Amino acid sequence: MAPSIANRRRDRASEFNSSERPLSLRSWILVAVISARWIGCSNGSPSPETTDGSATVSKAVPAASEKKDAEQLSIFPKRDRRAGPAQIADAKPQKAPAANVAPADEKPANVVPSPVGPESWATFRNGNNQLGIATTTLPEKLEELWQFTTSDGMVACAAIVGDQVYVPCLNGQLVSVDRKTGKQQWSYRSIESKNPNDFAPGFKAAPTVTNELVYIGDEDGMMHAVDRRTGKAAWKFRTGAEIAGSVALYGDKLVFGSHDSYLYCLKASDHTPVWKPFQTENFINCSTAIEADNTFIAGCDTKVRVINLVSGKQTSEVPLGEGAYLIASPAVMGDVLYVGTHDGRVVAVDWRKQKIVWTYSDENHLLEYRSSAAVTDKYVILGGYDKELHCLDRQTGKQVWNFKTRAK
Repeated sequence: MAPSIANRRRDRASEFNSSERPLSLRSWILVAVISARWIGCSNGSPSPETTDGSATVSKAVPAASEKKDAEQLSIFPKRDRRAGPAQIADAKPQKAPAANVAPADEKPANVVPSPVGPESWATFRNGNNQLGIATTTLPEKLEELWQFTTSDGMVACAAIVGDQVYVPCLNGQLVSVDRKTGKQQWSYRSIESKNPNDFAPGFKAAPTVTNELVYIGDEDGMMHAVDRRTGKAAWKFRTGAEIAGSVALYGDKLVFGSHDSYLYCLKASDHTPVWKPFQTENFINCSTAIEADNTFIAGCDTKVRVINLVSGKQTSEVPLGEGAYLIASPAVMGDVLYVGTHDGRVVAVDWRKQKIVWTYSDENHLLEYRSSAAVTDKYVILGGYDKELHCLDRQTGKQVWNFKTRAK
């Protein structure tokens, strides 16, 4: 599980001032409570500091006289959680370890981006249906070509397009890496500050790549559009809470959810909302799948929701039962959606008929599923917290085989 933003703010603050007094018991409890509030699902609907997202959408567009590197459009006022238990705002800046932030480019980057093609892995789970299947093959004998390291680690998968690999990092960096050499081409930071001591919200979702831009949300609720050539921000859009899922592409529109409980649909050209954000009853942790003109939310409110992308209205929902929080992202093949649940089940849902087709569970290991399924014509394959990889018959949900791993 990725460390929470509150814990990592605390850790960064302690790096700045090693002479600080240890946190009191009360402070540690406060840190734990804040951390728990922003991890996974909650038992109630999140309550952003702002309005319910209805009525008029406010636009915070910079005046023409303001010369900014990136525009920012806002529905919710900026929520500043930086002055948390660790009091990072009061910490005196010191020289940070070199590993915390990649070296700044000596000269402006000018990368020639490879076009998105059939062999690319440009989106989370490789396509709007999120089936998790590659069109390429691997050699029989694998060998390491290079390594790329970052200070705080990575929890999201990279996107691969031609000669570029886009790596999302928990230290708030999105890095473009040369696929053949492993060398950094450019590094984009989630905040504009160049001070390495300033905390930068991390990226927990996989990037989505088009021919010109990379789209990625951070754990502070900001959606970033980054130029593939320069590594500079094209625009930013703020939501009310962490963005843990990736962007889905629907024509010239962008679709994504947030922990503020809303589903967003933006115009890719000017990042304005296409329709009023659709509110669910809890966090949206998943990346939304798309089939035809429908998108699917597997959310922390224990329901699979079908949203029409033209109108932004819900057309149906399938409750999965109390405790069936959905942290994993759904995979869709035709009329059937596949997803693992927090209460140890894998379900196949006919989203047109609004019914559960089959349910799989291992009674000996009723542990949660957080990984998303890979789906072929015959099989549904996914890993669970029981440290096993499960292969199920796609038509019946019966177990075909299990593979025991050494870790989660």
